[in-house]
Amino acid sequence: MRKSCGVPFKMARAPQTSYKNPMTHKPSISRAHFGATREGAPVELYTLRRGAIEARITNYGGIVTSLITPDCHGQPGDVTLGYDHLDGYIRNSPYFGALVGRYGNRIANGKFTLNGVTYQLPVNNGPNCLHGGIRGFDKMVWTAKVNESVPALELSYVSKDGEEGFPGDLRVEAVYSLTEDNGLRLDYTATTDKDTVLNLTQHGYFNLAGKGDVLGHEIFIDADRFTPTDETAIPTGELRPVAGTPFDFRKPTAIGARINDADDQIRIGHGYDHNFALNHPDGRLDVIARAYEPTSGRVMETLTTQPGVQFYTGNHLDGSITGKGGIVYKARHGFCLEAQHYPDSPNKPSFPSVVLKAGETHQSTIIYRFSAR
Repeated sequence: MRKSCGVPFKMARAPQTSYKNPMTHKPSISRAHFGATREGAPVELYTLRRGAIEARITNYGGIVTSLITPDCHGQPGDVTLGYDHLDGYIRNSPYFGALVGRYGNRIANGKFTLNGVTYQLPVNNGPNCLHGGIRGFDKMVWTAKVNESVPALELSYVSKDGEEGFPGDLRVEAVYSLTEDNGLRLDYTATTDKDTVLNLTQHGYFNLAGKGDVLGHEIFIDADRFTPTDETAIPTGELRPVAGTPFDFRKPTAIGARINDADDQIRIGHGYDHNFALNHPDGRLDVIARAYEPTSGRVMETLTTQPGVQFYTGNHLDGSITGKGGIVYKARHGFCLEAQHYPDSPNKPSFPSVVLKAGETHQSTIIYRFSAR
């Protein structure tokens, strides 16, 4: 049996950025047919390769279907949850690897008021609107363009005025590329012809060991505060200090160390399913979280320009989904770090604004960067 790579994780020590026997992909992008939607729209699968990383992305929902990176022994492995075939994503997907919008996370009662007008959205998560409604961006076929010079996959979508109840014709571009330092980068750009609200994110489920639960992963999140929620997972408006709570990840801590604590917020989320108010300035690209898995030695850093991140530990995976390679996904078999604005911000004036005004341009970036040690 191969030895695990595990060594104690210390913030003072940066993860190494080279691999033993790394893959040597030259930068490239290729395309293959991935199937069709129930309406008959063709769907493609794009494979990006660079250095020690390979990503496969479909233009259905902008879903990252696989993300392959080496462990500390140089052995490549897929670190994302998902399906082998398009039908799984269409039939039953908890947003595996998808682009999320118009509004990632929840809006209370599916309702908000903007410029004196109240907008009613679909209610698809208890009493609330989740991840853009019944047919959010994760269920749309995006227009794809290959930029071979980077290489990059440029996805675009036009969300019409009134789609899922949101105002304004919104034009969104999501560009996926691979970085020189083994990262998957996502750059969002959006414009609207009418004032609207916008919260774009990426909903990858990660497991750096490739299978099993993620309770042994050690997590660092650069946040002094989080947003506690009511019983329906809507923020109360409070920014609560993480100090002295199970939500303090300012020092690397195993996901499983406090996930079952007798804490009211843990009970409400059935584990971690909360937004963290990041310490970095909104708009600046910084490392805001780091995950380390001892048996594989893999490290994943999350960078973003966004002011918040939703840390979710796959609490509602229940064994009913059989994913890639026949793996059954059970509770806490994956975790998400969804860089975002805070949930229910349209109804919380004290939260950073999510209003995109007509004529303005939204830009944001999310990077998942990998190494091993």
